[in-house]
Amino acid sequence: MAGTSSGIVAGLTAVAIGVVGYLAYQAQATVPPSLSGRPGPNAASASATGKTPRDPLRPGALPSGSGTGERVVYSVDDDRVWLVDDHNQVQRSFPVNPGTVDPPVGRYWVTSRSNVVTGTDGLPIEHVVRFTSVDGVVIGFSAALRGEADAGDGVKTGGIRERREDGDAMWKFATIGVPVVVIR
Repeated sequence: MAGTSSGIVAGLTAVAIGVVGYLAYQAQATVPPSLSGRPGPNAASASATGKTPRDPLRPGALPSGSGTGERVVYSVDDDRVWLVDDHNQVQRSFPVNPGTVDPPVGRYWVTSRSNVVTGTDGLPIEHVVRFTSVDGVVIGFSAALRGEADAGDGVKTGGIRERREDGDAMWKFATIGVPVVVIR
């Protein structure tokens, strides 16, 4: 009898995992254009080759021209993130370690989140906040649960790694639909 029960439980678990995977695929495939993670018409003011102006006296200050309102600002040149509230006040700023694939300059939106998953580098990561993809590589913020990221030769990664305390702040701030502005 115990063998039959465990077989039923295993079968139901497999079906549940399959259904969740299918629903996740359907949700991703039906994301509205406004949340698709593609640069929109209100992209950051920096050109694809130009750098958003900085305050030379305060290198950690929010760059001018990074937009207005609530948003996450990510500088691919400075490897830094700013969490900005709807009154244009920086709530937190911190350095990050980028993956091997950078997102293009532009305005995106948080399209999906995962509490705990395995990163492309094989490390368990938490508080994953995704906002776009480049050539099939998903781009998002995350924090490694242990160890340092080491993708190895030839592995393309889009994970922008944060310290765990910064990942906690990002997780609380960057819910689905929050803008992510990528600047140089």
